[in-house]
Amino acid sequence: MKRVLFLLGHLNDLDIEWMINNGGKADLEVGDRLITKGETIENLYIVLSGELSINDGVSQNHIALIGSGEIVGEMSFLESRPPSVSVIATQPTSVFCISRELMNSRLATNLEFRANFYYAISLFLSNRLRKTTSQLGYGSPDEADVIDENVLDGVSQAGSRFGQILQKFSEV
Repeated sequence: MKRVLFLLGHLNDLDIEWMINNGGKADLEVGDRLITKGETIENLYIVLSGELSINDGVSQNHIALIGSGEIVGEMSFLESRPPSVSVIATQPTSVFCISRELMNSRLATNLEFRANFYYAISLFLSNRLRKTTSQLGYGSPDEADVIDENVLDGVSQAGSRFGQILQKFSEV
């Protein structure tokens, strides 16, 4: 499932509109580096189209490929620590980006947005950890793709909201 659905399904329409109006689009060519291990990032990203490789940033050992609908930079956003991986475009890629500064301002002044945003990110990270645990051979493989009811409730609305972002930045 596209990870952005965790986020967009828990925000309200005004929050989505605010994000669209305050974010922007960045285009990457093959080999362009979106994130460099150890270097502070100033944005939260949503992949609109294309593909990114996540690697260890040292020997370029490939960890994962991510595509449209994935969120990038969320861990550094939450912890205000430099990323522990590098992220490089493996094909022409477009990302929606919104600055940490603007997000922090909105989080500080809008308590409903703050609660919904952090709840969505926690569900997203919990899902990722369950998948990773399953891939390492622990946990139940049958549970790896089970989606919490709290997430399912907002999936169709989240898909529509992601469509709004794609349309705004001409990725459809």
